[in-house]
Amino acid sequence: MVLATASMLCMSVGGNAQDATARRAEEPTARTPIQRMPVVRATLSNGLRVVLNPDATVPTVGIAVYYDVGSRNEVRGRTGFAHLFEHMMFQGSANVAKGEHFSLIMNRGGTMNGTTSHDRTNYFETLPSNELELGLFLESDRMRSLAISEENFENQRQTVKEERRQSYENRPYMLSMLRINELTYGDYFPYSHSTIGEVADLDNAPLEAVREFWQTYYAPNNAVISISGDFEPTAALALIERYFGDIGRRATPAYEPAALAPQTREITDTMVDRLAPLPAFHIAYHIPQSREAQHYPLEMLAIVLGDGESSRLYQKLVKEREILQEISVSTDDRRGPDVFSFWGVVGTGHTGEEARNVIYSEIQSIAQRGITQRELDKAKNRLRAAFVFGLQSNLSRAMQLAEYEMYWGNAELLRSELDRYLAVTLDEVRHAASTYFDATNRTVLDVLPPPADSTTEGEAP
Repeated sequence: MVLATASMLCMSVGGNAQDATARRAEEPTARTPIQRMPVVRATLSNGLRVVLNPDATVPTVGIAVYYDVGSRNEVRGRTGFAHLFEHMMFQGSANVAKGEHFSLIMNRGGTMNGTTSHDRTNYFETLPSNELELGLFLESDRMRSLAISEENFENQRQTVKEERRQSYENRPYMLSMLRINELTYGDYFPYSHSTIGEVADLDNAPLEAVREFWQTYYAPNNAVISISGDFEPTAALALIERYFGDIGRRATPAYEPAALAPQTREITDTMVDRLAPLPAFHIAYHIPQSREAQHYPLEMLAIVLGDGESSRLYQKLVKEREILQEISVSTDDRRGPDVFSFWGVVGTGHTGEEARNVIYSEIQSIAQRGITQRELDKAKNRLRAAFVFGLQSNLSRAMQLAEYEMYWGNAELLRSELDRYLAVTLDEVRHAASTYFDATNRTVLDVLPPPADSTTEGEAP
């Protein structure tokens, strides 16, 4: 099936009708709902990529607009710009007053927000299905004509600085979350610096640099719009063409970072957190980026080690030996070079070193003997549940599809992603445990509370 308007370069739902019939004859008859999930892809002549997932189950639509810019695209001295624009994009545009985006969505029973990561910036709405056009108008107007004034910039610069104070500087352990990335990624600037940005960089940012950032990255050819829910695809495409089709494409620089240098020695550091009630620690190992073959068994390993109270490390470190009060294990799921991370809060009377020795021993045991079939089956069940529930809402599907289109070039890959996890074998998990966890590939950060006899700022000695 191929549909097109005058300014669309291409649109497909996986080929034409004859090809689809041939594929159905070759495929197994029992296909899961995820495998059957309809995905329509299109590209406008201005480069805007479109992903549509019609589903009339619930009379709502989820709209997600992803811009291919995150903190990884920032340069030294200009950190925090991607996150700043998450805020700036709600400050009004040519036909929408400041704050009106919020009121128009909420007054029609919708919800909305935006987020920034190292790898992208996104904006999203959930609306009643009869308000799809409103959502598209609002998103197109700020893509076309964002109000970047001195007043708006100064207001949001102060907002971001306050967010940094509240979310990082005045919360226990949060500054260590930034420090572990600095240590782990070192000179690899795309991932070593924080998404929230440095206060000095925000203070020194001129308005001209902010306008240049928007002009460079907030272009239709650097974006994906995804819609999931109760709509008719041809009508939705006509609306997208109407509101976005005449926004001009702009030159956007290619993302070409230098390669991450291999780590050749263990990196260790210690920091004091004035708000920390107990010692804590991070451990980070470099691993392949998301969707590479070895990433799937590593995610299974993370589930076995630290997902839930029945996991190996929770049982040994929290429940049985009471060395830790909490433990989490995960891959960071970055678009580029990824990290396998451990985070633990140490119980009274114990040390981070005690806990780490147990962690290292457990990894070595799995590298030598593997995990059990029962553990792998449980991990797959937990992952299957998280994956399926994560696609339940129209908005979550729209967001996932937009991300796959932007990160990996094809939203349809989402339909087969669960299968790649469920295909992981016991030997692949054992091999992953024996490959990436050498001490020379390890970064360790201890986080200590202030000495007991110290006084906090403003207190009398």
